[in-house]
Amino acid sequence: MDDRLIIRGIEFLSRLWVGTGKYKDFEETRTAIEASGADVVTVAVRRVNITDRKKENLLDYIDPKKYKILPNTAGCYTVEDALRYSRLARESGISDLIKLEVIGDEKTLFPDTLGLLKATEILAKEGFVVLPYTNDDPVMARRLEDAGAAAIMPLGAPIGSGLGIRNPYNIKIILETVKLPVIVDAGVGTASDAAIAMELGCDAVLLNTAIAGAKDPIAMASAMKHAVIAGRLSYRAGRIPKKLYATASSPIEGIL
Repeated sequence: MDDRLIIRGIEFLSRLWVGTGKYKDFEETRTAIEASGADVVTVAVRRVNITDRKKENLLDYIDPKKYKILPNTAGCYTVEDALRYSRLARESGISDLIKLEVIGDEKTLFPDTLGLLKATEILAKEGFVVLPYTNDDPVMARRLEDAGAAAIMPLGAPIGSGLGIRNPYNIKIILETVKLPVIVDAGVGTASDAAIAMELGCDAVLLNTAIAGAKDPIAMASAMKHAVIAGRLSYRAGRIPKKLYATASSPIEGIL
């Protein structure tokens, strides 16, 4: 069954994408990534040493021949900062892909959607493959699509909260509103959350804290891998309709 995820001509092998923050060390990061089966690894440009290659670097633990490196602008609170770090990532040879974050509130880490929209339009015109992290707002999703985004990345819940998909109905409306891939980003806490995102019809799930913050990150990475696969297969298979009353599993018609 041909079920490839392709974004702007780039083929992705896994529908689980993972982050690299909050692990105890780079070795645990690498082991967890391997256990996840992900082929997309996102790294915060602000936290990666890309100027002094003599020092230990997270990128030394991630084989670019095996993984697609997705730089992100985590920690950027202004359009100018987000643009600066996006351009720095490309000039350093990391990637034209960018997970774009423009944060609007320090406590909730909710996106500044107006700034995000502006930065998306500018970077798209500069040839970036822009994947904006946004609220679960169908109207903003459509505007980001019009601004040149390559995919829409709505939050399931606040970053690092582990609350799961708080508003599945908005996610469904986004899926119906835009023609771009939809990737749930932020809020996933456990394997069932990832499966739910995929069963809704999302194209992928990006997560970090749910794995890195687990008691056993390696085991959780494996759980997330299987949850995303199962959720996608379930979505493609097509669930039975929900009914108020029972329906016998064994048909009784024709039985004397």
